[in-house]
Amino acid sequence: MQYIDPIHTKSWKNLKNHFQDIKNVHLRDLFNQDVERFKKFSIVFDNVMLIDFSKNRMTDKTFRKLISLAYELKLEDEKKLMFEGHKINYTENRSVLHIALRNIKNKPIYVNGKNIMPQVHFVLNKMKLFSKLVINGDKKGYTGKSITDIVNIGIGGSNLGPYMATEALIPYKNHLKMHYVSNLDGTHISSVLKIVNPETTLFIITSKTFTTEETMINAYSARNWFLEQSGNIKYISDHFLAISMNWIEVEKFGIHDNHFFEFWDWVGGRYSLWSSVGLSIILSIGFDNFVDLLSGAQSMDEHFLNTDLEKNIPVILALIGIWYNNFFGFETEGMFVYDQNMHKFANYLQQCNMESNGKSINKNGKLVKWQTGPIIWGEAGTNGQHAFYQLLHQGTKIIPSDFIIPLQTHNQLGDHHIRLLSNFFAQTKALAFGQSVDDNKKKIILDKNDPELIEKIIPFKLFEGNRPTNSILIKKLTPYTLGSLLALYEHKIFTQGVIFNIFSFDQWGVELGKELASEILSTLKKENIDLCYDSSTNNLIRTYNDWKN
Repeated sequence: MQYIDPIHTKSWKNLKNHFQDIKNVHLRDLFNQDVERFKKFSIVFDNVMLIDFSKNRMTDKTFRKLISLAYELKLEDEKKLMFEGHKINYTENRSVLHIALRNIKNKPIYVNGKNIMPQVHFVLNKMKLFSKLVINGDKKGYTGKSITDIVNIGIGGSNLGPYMATEALIPYKNHLKMHYVSNLDGTHISSVLKIVNPETTLFIITSKTFTTEETMINAYSARNWFLEQSGNIKYISDHFLAISMNWIEVEKFGIHDNHFFEFWDWVGGRYSLWSSVGLSIILSIGFDNFVDLLSGAQSMDEHFLNTDLEKNIPVILALIGIWYNNFFGFETEGMFVYDQNMHKFANYLQQCNMESNGKSINKNGKLVKWQTGPIIWGEAGTNGQHAFYQLLHQGTKIIPSDFIIPLQTHNQLGDHHIRLLSNFFAQTKALAFGQSVDDNKKKIILDKNDPELIEKIIPFKLFEGNRPTNSILIKKLTPYTLGSLLALYEHKIFTQGVIFNIFSFDQWGVELGKELASEILSTLKKENIDLCYDSSTNNLIRTYNDWKN
């Protein structure tokens, strides 16, 4: 099958021509020319979320041309293929069905002719029963004490997803202490083992294959530590559980069947927090809140699948991103969440997006000639304002950004939240409209009535504006709204992958580094071996050998 490259479509060529007409148009003018702009370019989702995309460098004509691109590349058909379980992860011959994991309404979904929903709900119920025992204190450790600490050992999606969600939903947290270990650096696991008690700690080993190097090295270090403390291998089964699809390796580790929680090859790691990978989320916030998380995601799934592209939130945000990345040449996207509990949100989306769409080969196996996935980065709250917002406002690089804030806070302390809101609204306004020479003069005259000084200072106080943003207002950060928000971005990534004509759900780009690391590891463990790498790598290894002791 030959897939269509976006640059060969009529819509892409129309956008390219249209860009010449709009590239220098200022947001100030767009708002002045259309008093209905916000109404046309904003959408309310489910009465819990407002998406304002009016502060983007586009007109009605731009919008129509972008939507036309999505239709021409048959996005509607591609959506159905994913939701119906077709093997859209072509290079690994797998379906892509994270949407099945939050299918609370239990509509049948088929893989290879078999309805997968019974097995999904079997594992979900197993998590429910197990988490209840732990949270209620009925699950005991080897000395008869209740569990107090949970250590989740994983990496990538097996770490970032549950870690992000657990932190974001701290207001719903119970008494259990949560710890997340991911880095191969022994400092990470050591720092956690120093503060937990083996008698009351439960370790969750999360690895689809149960062979992931970082995860298994950390898992065996935790296992060795536990055996030193407990003195008996039979206690492993009381304190370790596995989230995996490789029962053979799990059993070798010493974990019993009742502590084995399955997930499947049609779940990508970076989309897996909805699966048994989310067990640490359940242990932190309880099963009912986890179901609310799933429900919020399913609501966004239904919106994405059933809503016309012109009103489809993930589709619109995806197309806006493509507009900037491919026509304006803006290569990065900022992700700024004004809620401290969501401090891991940008990290999570960074992996989800860049591992999915960081591809340079199209579906036909050819090198692409257009920009694919953007660079995603961000920071929480006003911290960024005192770090990199100088560059956002007056730097030479323009960075389209998403600003996200809950309107209701879980921590009502004085006037903190209303001040936070004022900063949020001010930043998107300033980025869009800037500050003119005349505005500057008025302000400086009020401050210092010195004409010579005024003329010197004005150039440095000029804000060009015309820097695009999306504003996402959440009524309150709850499991439901978080689920909706995460699913929104998942579907945005999917949409961009379709239009980029790439396979979003494999990740071959991480393999070469792993293979070379394994080869070099064997070299590092040997003494006086002839090095056969490039001159840089050879000398780096020689320096290690000279300095290691």
